[in-house]
Amino acid sequence: MKLIIAIVQPEKLTDVKQALSEANVGKMTVSNVIGCGSQGGYTESYRGAFTEVNLLDKVRFEIAVNDDFVKPTVDAIIKGARTGNIGDGKIFIVPLEECIRVRTGETGKVAIG
Repeated sequence: MKLIIAIVQPEKLTDVKQALSEANVGKMTVSNVIGCGSQGGYTESYRGAFTEVNLLDKVRFEIAVNDDFVKPTVDAIIKGARTGNIGDGKIFIVPLEECIRVRTGETGKVAIG
């Protein structure tokens, strides 16, 4: 079992969800987050004062999958998120030690579904 964490541009949310749906991945958690990476930030002026904004809006997906769904899930995220520009995002794949379905008490691969 793996936990796939993807950080993508907010405007790619719908595209990534659509690509995941096409890959039969429908269970996910999505959060609005802020962060910075290679993309850096930008400078804006407000009432004559310049401010550097280096924490940008992003969307974070967290998807728990069984091992045979790792590649299709990653491929779908890339398909939906890629623009070819700096700031497209990152995908992290981490081992998932255990998963427990609260409603039934099922554990492991069965709990992920």
